Amino acid sequence: MNTFTDLLRREVRVALSPKAQPLWFRVLKWVALFAFIARYHAAPWFGPILATCFVAALGLHFFYRWKTCGWSRPWGGWSDVQAADGLR
Repeated sequence: MNTFTDLLRREVRVALSPKAQPLWFRVLKWVALFAFIARYHAAPWFGPILATCFVAALGLHFFYRWKTCGWSRPWGGWSDVQAADGLR
């Protein structure tokens, strides 16, 4: 059985893996996110849109984990299964 610490360590390794997303994409993604927040943070619809995006991202994350059996096999074009080695 995995402990919570092992699970968290594996999730961080997968999230920070250079095989998941190239650095330029990560930088562009964070710049776009901060630019959107800076521009629209005072809008009345900002909170509901942010909550909807969060729920959608969380749902997509759990769907991906379900399809990959907890990152233990490749699915969707990503093949860094080393992230799950030794932690199963």
